Amino acid sequence: MVITDILEKNARLYGEDVALVEINPSEERDRAVTWRDFSLIENTRPDLPYRREITWGQFDKKANRFANLLLSRGIKKGQKVGILLMNCLEWLPIYFGILKAGAIAVPMNFRYSSDEIEYCLDLADVEVLVFGPEFTERLEPIVPKLSRVRYMFYVGREVPPFAESYLELVNYCSRTAPPVCMEEEDYAAIYFSSGTTGFPKAILHNHRALVSSCITEQKHHGQTRDDVFLCIPPLYHTGAKMHWFGSLLSASRAVLLRGVKPEWILRAVTEEKCTIVWLLVPWAQDLLDAIESGKIDLNSYMLEQWRLMHIGAQPVPPSLIHRWMKIFPHHQYDTNYGLSESIGPGCVHLGVENIHKVGAIGKAGYGWETKIVDETGREVKNGEVGELIVRGNGVMLCYYKNEEATNEVLKDGWLYTGDMAREDEDGFIYLVDRKKDVVISGGENLYPVQIEDFLRTNEKIKDVAVIGLPDPRLGEIAAAIIELKEGVSCSTEEIDVFCKALPRYKRPRKVIFDKVPRNPTGKIEKPVLREKYCHGRLVEAQTTN
Repeated sequence: MVITDILEKNARLYGEDVALVEINPSEERDRAVTWRDFSLIENTRPDLPYRREITWGQFDKKANRFANLLLSRGIKKGQKVGILLMNCLEWLPIYFGILKAGAIAVPMNFRYSSDEIEYCLDLADVEVLVFGPEFTERLEPIVPKLSRVRYMFYVGREVPPFAESYLELVNYCSRTAPPVCMEEEDYAAIYFSSGTTGFPKAILHNHRALVSSCITEQKHHGQTRDDVFLCIPPLYHTGAKMHWFGSLLSASRAVLLRGVKPEWILRAVTEEKCTIVWLLVPWAQDLLDAIESGKIDLNSYMLEQWRLMHIGAQPVPPSLIHRWMKIFPHHQYDTNYGLSESIGPGCVHLGVENIHKVGAIGKAGYGWETKIVDETGREVKNGEVGELIVRGNGVMLCYYKNEEATNEVLKDGWLYTGDMAREDEDGFIYLVDRKKDVVISGGENLYPVQIEDFLRTNEKIKDVAVIGLPDPRLGEIAAAIIELKEGVSCSTEEIDVFCKALPRYKRPRKVIFDKVPRNPTGKIEKPVLREKYCHGRLVEAQTTN
């Protein structure tokens, strides 16, 4: 079975039932497409101009239209199609249209800079790019350099001169599924990740991996056709999409909320009768703060049907969950651990019945195996720290065009996660540290080398190291330890102004002026810095915005 079979089954059996809802309560919707200019999106509610919906039947037909558009342009099985969109009602039909054409979907991080977009398009051999209005300015300067990209389709009204209108073109394409033969071993998607170097790797998955993710997610959270899933995180990420796969398999409704304000979340849960909500730690923190401060009155909302809150993408403070359960004692709680290399969430799973083990990431997920091993690959004794490795149908095929990196993490079918962990006497796994230097802040990966390289362009800076420091809201924040050149003075305010050239999410949240220790081979001794700044020693530091 391939994953498009599931969509076609839903369209056949439940074609008139709502599949997806998009809610965009922010004022930014005025910059987006005036969707009523096109006949592609039906069933919008006139009383809620920021709400759109499609049925399973419409979803499948839209996917077919885009698949046929790709085939009409000569796109063949195995060729790559990039997606650079904010969450919207078009996102998933476009994704499935790519798969129905036999092509490989390449979702891209909407926070990428122009250089990062160019790099990833080239790395993944992308020949078609679908993008939205938020990315026109970032694409304009690199279009002349995108020699491999043959077609660019724009999802919006005011089409830039270097692109074509997706919304107009698909109207002329057949709604019938194209006659493309696919097998579960066929390549399906490339997702981007990165290691300690900060350079993205292209992670290749097949249809079998995508289907296995559907099954794992539905087994973990028991989605039925009566459930409604509120999806807030970006769909380019394996986490959001693979949690939605549980809705796909159960043919249940999902709501795409474009915004994270606490009142928006609670209003969406109320109006759409959501039963499952996946949050990141900062959003859960903001909700609790708003409720506890009195800014939000829960009596103003109808939340009785909300049965499950789960969190992923970063370590979850147990204190946060204890606070949550005091306010929502009837909720089930769960957390999942996963990597893009393991098709997102679920290779390790806490389970709603194990809330007494909050703090652990859980046990092997449905259809998965886990081990904790030493540097030789041998399992460590219970309670000892080692590297977590996982095996299952969701493990990636390879890092595309990077055999050396593939061989470093794939050994005898096992994926070496780079995360250090231990297992308790009951078999629950706890993360201890990461081999990689990636800083996970608010569910987003920050790559220290990229920030360090940028800071080193400042003429006052001699050396710099970026590490992650614990943060109760974001999980971690990026801290820059800066060693100035001799005789030079500099303030945190100057560094803050200098870093405005970086995307906001990449800017260091804390600046510390200190010496940067290096070992005899010239490598930064980041464990020394973590020991110094993460374990309560007094330092002179200042938080920046």
